[in-house]
Amino acid sequence: MREVFLFSLFSVDGAEADGFFDILEERRRSSDLSHAFRTFNPQPYRGATPIAAAALNRMVLESQYLSYIIQEIMVECDEPREALLEEASALLDEMSQNLQLGFIRLLGFALSKVFKSVFSSIHVNEDGLTRLQQAIQEYPVILMPNHRSYMDFLVLSYIMFTYDLSIPVIAAGIPLMGMKLIGEIFRRSGAFFIRRAIGSDKLYWAVLSEYVRTIVRTGYAPLEFYVEGLRSRTLKSLTPKLGMMHMVLEPFFKGEVFDISLVPISISYERVLEESLLAHELLGVPKPKETTEALLKARTVLKEDYGCMHVCFGNPVSVRDLVKGKINRRQYNLVPRDLPMKPSKETQEFVSGLAHMIIRLHERNVVLSAWNLMAVVLLQNLQGIDLDLLTHKTLGLRRLALRFGAHLRWPKNVSDSEVMSSSVSLHHSVVRCERGRVYLVEEAGPGPVTQEEAVFRRAAAVLMCASYRNQAVHVFTRPAMVAVAMITAARNRTDDVFHHFKFLLELFSNEFVLIPGQAVQDFEEGCSLLQQSGVIGRSDEEIYVRDNGQETIIFLREILQPFIESYQVTSHLHSCPGSSPSPLAIESYESLSSDLQKNVLSALLSMAAVTKTKVDDQNEFRVNKSAVKRIWDMLSKIMD
Repeated sequence: MREVFLFSLFSVDGAEADGFFDILEERRRSSDLSHAFRTFNPQPYRGATPIAAAALNRMVLESQYLSYIIQEIMVECDEPREALLEEASALLDEMSQNLQLGFIRLLGFALSKVFKSVFSSIHVNEDGLTRLQQAIQEYPVILMPNHRSYMDFLVLSYIMFTYDLSIPVIAAGIPLMGMKLIGEIFRRSGAFFIRRAIGSDKLYWAVLSEYVRTIVRTGYAPLEFYVEGLRSRTLKSLTPKLGMMHMVLEPFFKGEVFDISLVPISISYERVLEESLLAHELLGVPKPKETTEALLKARTVLKEDYGCMHVCFGNPVSVRDLVKGKINRRQYNLVPRDLPMKPSKETQEFVSGLAHMIIRLHERNVVLSAWNLMAVVLLQNLQGIDLDLLTHKTLGLRRLALRFGAHLRWPKNVSDSEVMSSSVSLHHSVVRCERGRVYLVEEAGPGPVTQEEAVFRRAAAVLMCASYRNQAVHVFTRPAMVAVAMITAARNRTDDVFHHFKFLLELFSNEFVLIPGQAVQDFEEGCSLLQQSGVIGRSDEEIYVRDNGQETIIFLREILQPFIESYQVTSHLHSCPGSSPSPLAIESYESLSSDLQKNVLSALLSMAAVTKTKVDDQNEFRVNKSAVKRIWDMLSKIMD
């Protein structure tokens, strides 16, 4: 069923990024005040009736759905209806947005100042904006950006305001609400706030889901949410979260709207404001509390140069077109629209496949910089690399990335050496160049450094660099897995190579966004990219490396090597709790990442190498040592 979702993802026609224009260019030439207070005249969804925020909330509280859920809770918990209604109203007050044009103008003025200070340019694809403008007028629109920085939702609302597009309402984490003044500005700029830990709170789920569905079916405004759920601390794509996805699609399944347009939006940064913060979070340093005071203290960050940003609005995806032949929507006619209905297995599979497709579209449309490719090479040379060799290897990687379908921003009319040196200069917090050799920068600190402090500082430097590699790693993931499988397989037979490829897919099922049940399609995609690039050849039963392809195969293996090493180290520690780190662990700095450790544990659970049970509300894990040993042996074979 899921192959339909990837119908347009296998193009290998990469390109230098064009068709983008810099939205800050006009801001640098004219008044920010006149821009903020100009006539704003968006064309809304033509099936929508203008509704005030207060009226929208009343619709939610008076809905038959919420009434039904409250009745159920009354029976289950023996609570009076009035008390539950009052609680529902309080939850809605806490949650709901209060979009007001005056605050959009205020935010627009402030953001013009901030963006011009922080970014050299913000590039947007003009054709994507045209398609979005048309989509907004036809059907309810769901904006689905990737999530790499706190800047994401600010820049999207800024772009929508700048180009007279309806301002979206945005699902935001509730910590933002607690920021004095700032939280209220966000609320009045369209943010609605969702608790991070909802658990089994039936009333909260009911209020939230009805609020979201009411926004969609009334066409109140485009709705924006992050299908990955959280901001990616590694800057890699995250496995999609499906709760909000089910909510926004239900009005279509129930026939309350004719269609819904999903718009994937790929946001890429040449340099991320939170780069150091993210690396330290991965190493266990507590995330700073989101407060107005903390924001003001962090304003020194705004004095730095963060290069350029690209925002690519993808083609709107019609849910109606994709659902044909996949779901029998007549099942929804058997239950009144106002009553809750558990999604069928086929619906759950459809929603999961659609969410994965959106993330693949994020990856396909992201615009990479020279620095992303440089980071790939730097992580293969942690002891430093000559700038000339770094340039040579980066240019080779550029050619390969373009053949694999990547979109690159490579400055025109600028020499390659200048591109390299300017990238090193921009990322002075990550690398330095001394006597023609490039090294990672480690944090400086007072006094003597203990061994633990030295490892921490080195790991922070590696993880900062890795975050920029991670923005490009999806381009190479499948071909690299085929390359590793070919090196590991004892024979060139296709079925042997595929067997090792499937092991890697299962092992990295949480590390990279890989659709369950798509092993054959992923294998064929990886092989096709390598074959079209002249790296491998194929016969009916064999896959072989071409004479001029061996260097590329080895290079692709090295791209995955930090992940393989880290999984090897972490799986060993899981199998031998309390043991000392192996010598390999000393160089596997990425294995110290808390996100990677979670991904390894999830992989071991899915591969039955570890089992989890609940004892007295605590999770207990049991290790299947023979299963872990099999994984260790396979990884050791790959590393040989």
